[in-house]
Amino acid sequence: MVDPRRWTFTRQTLAVLVLLVTAVLVVALGGSAVVLQRQADQNAGQVALALARAVAEDEVVRAGAARASDAPAPADDAARADLVDGPVQAAAEATRRRTGAFFVVVTDARGLRLSHPEPERLGLPVSSDPSVALAGGEVVEEGTGTLGEAARAKVPVRAPGQDRVVGEVSVGVPAVEVDRLARDATLLATATAVLALLGGVAGAVLLARRLRRLTHGVEPEELGALLQGHEAVLHGIGDGVVAVGPDGRVVLANEEAVRLLGRPVGAGDTTGDWPAALRRLVADPDPVASLTVLGDRALLCSSRRVQRDGRALGVVLTLRDRTDVELLTRQLDAVAEAGTVLRAQRHEFANRLHLVAGLLDAGAGAEAAEYVHTLLGTGPLGTAVEGLDAVRDPYLQAFVAAKAAHAREGGVQLRLGGVAVPGRLTDPVDVTTVLGNLVDNAVAALAGRTGGVVELDLVQDGDTLVLAVADNGPGVPAELGDRVFESGVTGRPSGEGGIGLGLVRQVARARGGAARLASAGGDGELGGAVFVVELPGVLERGAGR
Repeated sequence: MVDPRRWTFTRQTLAVLVLLVTAVLVVALGGSAVVLQRQADQNAGQVALALARAVAEDEVVRAGAARASDAPAPADDAARADLVDGPVQAAAEATRRRTGAFFVVVTDARGLRLSHPEPERLGLPVSSDPSVALAGGEVVEEGTGTLGEAARAKVPVRAPGQDRVVGEVSVGVPAVEVDRLARDATLLATATAVLALLGGVAGAVLLARRLRRLTHGVEPEELGALLQGHEAVLHGIGDGVVAVGPDGRVVLANEEAVRLLGRPVGAGDTTGDWPAALRRLVADPDPVASLTVLGDRALLCSSRRVQRDGRALGVVLTLRDRTDVELLTRQLDAVAEAGTVLRAQRHEFANRLHLVAGLLDAGAGAEAAEYVHTLLGTGPLGTAVEGLDAVRDPYLQAFVAAKAAHAREGGVQLRLGGVAVPGRLTDPVDVTTVLGNLVDNAVAALAGRTGGVVELDLVQDGDTLVLAVADNGPGVPAELGDRVFESGVTGRPSGEGGIGLGLVRQVARARGGAARLASAGGDGELGGAVFVVELPGVLERGAGR
């Protein structure tokens, strides 16, 4: 036998429901039995009353009772024997046999029987009190007479054409018949109660099964422990977690997810207005994390489909903040490129100095002087970018030179347009991050094209650096427009990229500036895309425009 203390909540619920239904039906059935018994008694009394009234209206009975009441009482057995064949006895017995009544007894005004199922009792007084009926009243009662227990009715018999009471009629319905009626009604009520009990049990079973389906087989007592673990894990980890149901609506989201998404996320919210990259992860889960730029944050996102017992429960989206790491990576890349150029310059300058020293050692002073004058007219590495002297900051000079060298490796010419930057950088890392991404994107857009040109404009306005990068490439597709700054959106035919421009706008907005697509292509001097970025607070205040 199963220990009730170890019953599952579902089994306990089922047992309580069954006991409750059973208790209600037992109480209802008991009450119904009492009511039905009482109703059966009342019905039997009403039947007896109707029969008694019908017999009392019979002309033969009325005439016979009137004659017997006016005649002397039968004094001997011979006189009583005459009553056996009398018209009253015949009429009463005919009614009894026809209706199935227990007895039909007619008396005269003295209470002497004029009819009775047992002829030897004719002429004798009735066993019950006839005074009420003889006084003109009607009586319905249960009692025990000479024939046994019965529901009986007594009504007066009046003389033909007169209001004078000349006797009474007593009709009885046997208690056995009353019990039979009550039993039949009770059996019907019991059958109904049994059906109701079975229906209640079936409903309880179905309810228990539905509860198990809703909880995926997890008992409520286990749900409590799961909830505690859920709260501890969901709100204790540093990652953002969003659970999305099969219908595309949010089931739950922790505080970190709300912070990273930059918007309120609650149960029941739809994902239809989420960024395209996140919608793709929800529609087509990918457990391999991918970098997505959302607003001013770089997020490492992954998603997994969740199933239980072959049933799809939805998708869990995990978000990790990689903003600082991604920015640092891009900034280190920019610094590494500048360092590479500076090391190459140092090596080249050392070679040139060795040549000058050799010419002087050989006594060729004139040749050495001519060589030095030639060096003064060239830039670093002998590959000067025309107009770079207008840039006073050494970090910016070195970085532009490095990007020019990198562009030439891809067959692209990097040239300067309008340059007016007399001040020095106060935050070279942000500047080189933005400039590096824009130049790299422009060079990538010109890959495989001959005569590719990237033009760079640098202008100082107070402590703000305004830079513009243009190229003679195919431009940005018209259907993308400003969406090109969104994470995962790229105009490259290969579909690669979609991160750099998002970081550019992120850095600009973080400094209170802006990044915009000034031209998607088809106009301007070069005819390609033109990007303009404003970076406040990256220059020393000086002689800006």
